[in-house]
Amino acid sequence: MDDPNAWPPLPLAAWEDTRATLHMWTQIAGKVRLALSPAVNHWWQVPLYVSPCGLTTSAIPYQGEAFEMEFDFAADQLAIRKTGGAATFVRLYARSVAEFYGEVMATLHAMGIDVKIWPVPVEIANPIPFADDREHASYDPGPVQRFHRILLRTDTIFKEFRGRFVGKASPVHFFWGSFDLAATRFSGRRAPEREGADPITREAYSHECSSAGFWPGGGEIAGAAFYSYAAPEPSGYGAYAAPPLAQYHKGMGEFILMYDDLRQAASPRAALLDFLQTTYDAAAGLGNWDRANLERQGGQ
Repeated sequence: MDDPNAWPPLPLAAWEDTRATLHMWTQIAGKVRLALSPAVNHWWQVPLYVSPCGLTTSAIPYQGEAFEMEFDFAADQLAIRKTGGAATFVRLYARSVAEFYGEVMATLHAMGIDVKIWPVPVEIANPIPFADDREHASYDPGPVQRFHRILLRTDTIFKEFRGRFVGKASPVHFFWGSFDLAATRFSGRRAPEREGADPITREAYSHECSSAGFWPGGGEIAGAAFYSYAAPEPSGYGAYAAPPLAQYHKGMGEFILMYDDLRQAASPRAALLDFLQTTYDAAAGLGNWDRANLERQGGQ
């Protein structure tokens, strides 16, 4: 059985306000990375990455040098570090997005980093500009630290699963727009043009893919969950035999494995790997991927 401390409880209702505030804070750091980083296919210059302490932008180029912004959830601070070792810290505590945004941008300016971002959150309903957002102002360190422990364990397993694939695959990365950890495999073929797709979606789904991730929940999914989907979805995908504990959600077009169900498995690691493998098998098998040349023989 896995270490139970690796999979702590994380009921959405217990930290929903904190999650919403943290979502906005990560968007601010993510937008700084987006504004200064060169474009990469499928918007891979956008995400954050799981670090031992929290979530990081990784190195952001700036005027021939670089800096990093890292949410350190153990120390309750956003660390901003420049080439040469200069560092400044913005505290994480219960305060509004507007106040946090103001301090982050002022701190960057004081460190000699001048950046302009689009100061409005994305991928949420009824977005409030960061400078005006006094609605989101919660921060409870306990659930945030538990969320980070789940991200750490999930990141490790996603990387293990990624190692079975030798075709084009994304890093394991945290998208601050949708607030989820994700990893994606590609068939190598271009995907049909999506009718009515905006430029962001068009670039994200320009090629056939099978994607899986972890999300703390919201909307129709009233709790943390793992998901997996294929784009475009091949015929028969939704009817494919779901792995144990999981089910296909017709409205979302995704296989869903609730986090609380995974926690009860004799081996959450094995159950998650089975979920990832089975749903990928559905996408690649039904989609006629060239699996002999895309997968590491023996699966390891």
